[in-house]
Amino acid sequence: MLTLAAAEALLAARDARAGSWTGSLDLQRSHGDAVLETDAWQWRGQHYPYPQRLKDRTIYYWDGTGFASVSRFSASLIKLVPSEWGAPTFEIDGIKMLPTAKESPFEDARRKVALIEPHGKVVLDTCGGLGYFAACCVEAGVARVHSFEKNADVLWLRTLNPWSPDPAVPAIGSRLQLVHADVSQAIAQIADASVDALLHDPPRFGIAGELYSQAFYGQLARVLRRGGRLFHYTGSPNKLTSGRDVPREVEKRLEKAGFKAQLALDGVLATRR
Repeated sequence: MLTLAAAEALLAARDARAGSWTGSLDLQRSHGDAVLETDAWQWRGQHYPYPQRLKDRTIYYWDGTGFASVSRFSASLIKLVPSEWGAPTFEIDGIKMLPTAKESPFEDARRKVALIEPHGKVVLDTCGGLGYFAACCVEAGVARVHSFEKNADVLWLRTLNPWSPDPAVPAIGSRLQLVHADVSQAIAQIADASVDALLHDPPRFGIAGELYSQAFYGQLARVLRRGGRLFHYTGSPNKLTSGRDVPREVEKRLEKAGFKAQLALDGVLATRR
């Protein structure tokens, strides 16, 4: 995985006639040494050409013939975007899906997951995204996390993102069930009171209004056992430009669905009554 910053450091080391470069090529998950030759460089036994014309705010991967951006365009342009923290965010049509301004999106996920106390629990992760909620649940000792992701291109991003949990790894896959499905429909197949805690991180209201609906909140209440906790990410949309107070709207709808709710972090924390 290459970013512009890593590529510039690699090229600077070559131009300085250094014999090697030490850095990270997996978005700060690990560090290693690259052997620098005149026309190519070697990393973990494989040779690569020196990268050319890379763009900022873009992550590249080796596709077997060259460095390609981690992005796809089908209905929308979806791309993995680097952050100063190592763990990347992603964008859909230029809209950033995870916060990165003040801390790592992975650390942000860890704080939110801690609110539902996942250790030993069965957790429903409604909108998996890059899988940071699920990864933090596994890290915290969850018994099982059932994660849904609707977008096939986002699932593809996960296969390349070294910060996303890999269900093929036994220690992760034994506790993470990742399903390619729309949770607004799939939730009807989940049994009553069958999960101990919930994480709900939907896209913004204008994109996925069904995931903020009273009917969907009723389904969340149905599958969650009494006393179970829910964290619902809402973000902090500007009330002056949107004309709405989304966090308060969510709080009221969750109360109506059978939760005791309160604002917490950049969302709503609720307990099933």
